[in-house]
Formats: sequence, structure tokens, C-alpha cells
Amino acid sequence: MALTVSFFYLGYLIIPFTPLGKKMIKPIKQTRETPCLNLLVANVYQHNRNYQKLLDLVTERNPDIIFLLETDQQWMESVQQLKKYYPHCIEIPKENTYGLLFYSKFKLDHTEINYLIDDEVPSIIADITFDKETIRIFGLHPAPPVPKENSHSTDRDAEILLIGKMAKDYKGPCIVMGDLNDVAWSYTTELFLKYSGLLDPRRGRGMYSTFHAQYPLLRWPLDHYFLSSHFRLMRMKVEKNIDSDHFPISICLLLSHKDKENKMEADAEDQELAQEKIEAGIKGEPR
Repeated sequence: MALTVSFFYLGYLIIPFTPLGKKMIKPIKQTRETPCLNLLVANVYQHNRNYQKLLDLVTERNPDIIFLLETDQQWMESVQQLKKYYPHCIEIPKENTYGLLFYSKFKLDHTEINYLIDDEVPSIIADITFDKETIRIFGLHPAPPVPKENSHSTDRDAEILLIGKMAKDYKGPCIVMGDLNDVAWSYTTELFLKYSGLLDPRRGRGMYSTFHAQYPLLRWPLDHYFLSSHFRLMRMKVEKNIDSDHFPISICLLLSHKDKENKMEADAEDQELAQEKIEAGIKGEPR
């Protein structure tokens, strides 16, 4: 009986991430007159030293923006050739699996490196101009709950929700992307969508599982794009294996008129809970 109940409950959680669910982001076909913004996110796995597979993927996909996670000094030095075509960058190599490398074909009009919750876990903000609009990009890789190190999800939840508040306050076109160490159907991710007003392009399309790349029967979506309602989706794809434990994931977006139709709304209880989680993360208290 318990197994049956669990089966139907899990099905209820997952159905929105199948073609049976309602799409949050409307699809659109690209025309010659409409430019497409291509992004690539890849958690490279810090101890993976097959740099060429990542470089070959970049050559093949030719994204406009590349966001690499778990990058140490050796990774940064090994992908310097990217700067030939991606001269605008933010580089934060770290030896603790939280290094970030961000490369862009577009000039970066504004950049920030933030340590919102943990002094060793950075996140970034970068503004680009695309199709005559300023687009703000938030890139993050919050620390997951880990036994004996970080036994609660407090830090992760607080960082995700802080980024959500920043995205909501921005008002203009924005994208939140990275390895959030949380699945698309979790309570925290749903609270993030309500709190930020952002949209999940996975909904109504599929799970696009990116982890674990080495175990075909044990995979779930950890790497995400969340979008403001200024965007339409042309394509999203889980890319081929680069010898990491994560698959890279790419997306192609078009700017369009703002559409609030499919936004989730945070009620007073959601707002209060989000604020409690943020405060607990800042204070380092389990929540």
C-alpha cells in the first residue's frame, strides 16, 4: 500500500515535467530577423582532466555564453584558448569544487562576484546587451547538504532564494543558471519560482536530467535555467558526455514581449518562509 501511494505521489510531482504538463515558456521558431541567444552550462567535475572534450563541445555548439562550474586553476589554464572567441570573462578558479568560469562573446556591461552565504562559495552577476536589451545573468553553484560537512540544506536554500529575490528586484530580462544541487520538482525550487517570478523551461517538455552522467538508470535534473517572462524558448538540450559526472546543458532563447500568464505567485506564507530560510542561511542556523 505504501509503495502504491509513493508511486502515485512521485508521479504527481513529475507529471509537470513531461509533455502532459503545462509549458511555462512558450516555444517559438527562429527567423532570420530574430537573433537567438545561445548559452551552455557545464559542471565539468573538478578532477576530470579531459579538457579537450569540453573544448570540442564548445566548438561544435558555438554558444554565445559559456558557464563552467567546479573549475580549479588547472581547468582555467587549460581552457584559455576560449578567450580567442570569448574575450569577456569572469574567472574564479577554486580548489574546493566551487570555482566558476564565465566566458562571453558579448561585452560585459556590469559584473559582480558575490559570496552570499559562504565565504568559499561564489556566485556571479553579469549584464550583457543582446538584441538592444540589457540582460542580467545570475550564475551560481550553491553548496549541497553533505553528511559530516553541511548536513542541512539551509545554505543551499538560502542562496537560491537570495538569487531569486535579486532576480525579482531587477525587473528586466534575466536568466538564473547553474548547478543548483536541487531537482526541478523540489519544494525549494517551487518556492524559488514563486518568490522570484521566474519560469522553468523544463515544465511541459521533459526532465532534461544532467546527473549522474555515468549511471543511466540513476539520473535527475540538477543543472538549470530559469528565465524571466521576457523570453521564448527555441531549443534546450542535454549535451553529450564530457567525462564529467554531469552532462552539459544548452539553451537557445529569443527575446519577446513580456508575458506573465504562467508565472507562479508567492502568497504571504511563501514570502514568510522564503525570508526565514534566507535569514537562517545568513546566520548559519539549520532550517
